[in-house]
Amino acid sequence: MAGNTYGQLFRITTFGESHGSALGVVIDGCPSNLSIDIDLIQAELNKRKPGQSAITSARKEDESFEILSGVFEGKTTGAPICMMVRNKDQRSQDYSHLKDVFRPSHADYAYQTKYGIRDYRGGGRSSARETVARVLAGAVAKLFLTEKGISIQAYVSQVGPIKLLTLPETIDTSYIEKSMVRCPDEKVSNQMIDLITETGKKGDSVGGAITCIINNVTAGLGEPVFDKLHAELGKAMLSINACKGFEIGSGFDAAQSFGSAHNDEFFITETGTHTRTNNSGGVQGGISNGEPIYFRCAFKPVATIRSEQQTISNQGEEVTLAASGRHDPCVVPRAVPIVEAMAALVLADFLLRNNAIN
Repeated sequence: MAGNTYGQLFRITTFGESHGSALGVVIDGCPSNLSIDIDLIQAELNKRKPGQSAITSARKEDESFEILSGVFEGKTTGAPICMMVRNKDQRSQDYSHLKDVFRPSHADYAYQTKYGIRDYRGGGRSSARETVARVLAGAVAKLFLTEKGISIQAYVSQVGPIKLLTLPETIDTSYIEKSMVRCPDEKVSNQMIDLITETGKKGDSVGGAITCIINNVTAGLGEPVFDKLHAELGKAMLSINACKGFEIGSGFDAAQSFGSAHNDEFFITETGTHTRTNNSGGVQGGISNGEPIYFRCAFKPVATIRSEQQTISNQGEEVTLAASGRHDPCVVPRAVPIVEAMAALVLADFLLRNNAIN
């Protein structure tokens, strides 16, 4: 199986399965002498872990992690960093009814077709539990970015038809972690929670969207042809389980705009060159322009639901499936730290690439 490595200079390789003994990551290229904040890394994992609220999967994992290499006396040595989280609450027997059937809109059929074998216990590598390794690596990347003054903040901006209409640059980020659904508006947050709760009771699932804002990125990150900054962010986000769409800045709304209204006009202040609007989302020509970077990711409803659906068995027979097991009725509350982690990995890699050029 290829495709388990991401990045050029700040490079990660993830390993492990949903119902295996552990999941982890090897980080290669992390600069030396970076102070490792154990509490921050654990806090990031806690935002992603199952069982954290009434609207998430009931699986119980404390997500305590181990650092196996690359850190000495609290600082990175420049050697590969290996980090791992052990699985403790797999309950693989809950998935035995899926051994011979393919779940609709899941990776089961595609995996079986490609590899001739699949891990039906939660999906193996296709499970969203793989993202625990990304959050580990993203936390280290965040520590590196913090030293450069760069901050990343994501939040839930939509669940089903319920949308947060507040502009990204005006949201109150202090409320995000006060909300069970990680939406920075109390009224909209409560509406989202009610919808997720009712959807879960029906044995169904619902999609949503996450918006991410990156502040204090200097102009000049990204390459102008194939390695555009926004293209790499898009690739990173679309590699997250259940992510079906990505847009940066004005995104698809740009299709109904006129240039006279959409163009970001430049002006100069004491702090440097800025744009009066930010329809570009902080990236122009594939390169950061110094304005805040903001983008939005759309996530589909979780594929495994308790409602009856028509599918086929691995013998080609048509069957009815009502899946059981422990699954989120909506993925976006727990996907917030994953989006931040992938954004951090992209920016850390481009910062190092810039340094290598300069």
